[in-house]
Amino acid sequence: VRMGDETVDVATKAGWELDEIDLIIPHQANIRILEATAKRLKLRSEQVYINVDRFGNTSGATIPLALDEVNRAGKLKAGDILLLGAFGGGFTWAAAMVRW
Repeated sequence: VRMGDETVDVATKAGWELDEIDLIIPHQANIRILEATAKRLKLRSEQVYINVDRFGNTSGATIPLALDEVNRAGKLKAGDILLLGAFGGGFTWAAAMVRW
């Protein structure tokens, strides 16, 4: 629930609706969390990047690895709106909106 709430919070504070976001690159801790969050927020499958199924939980390297992967694959274009979101032990979390 927390990941979904924080995703909505950062997008709202940045002035974006969820359907305007081209790609969400979340912390890849657990595929069940990612799928449940995407379903709860009614996100399109192509909006949420997932690589935990191939690499497992890569901890603090999750977002940089995923961002590099989508960039090298040519999936990002100038002007894309990205939401990068991570969480850690306890109640720590961080998120950022980026225009590519």
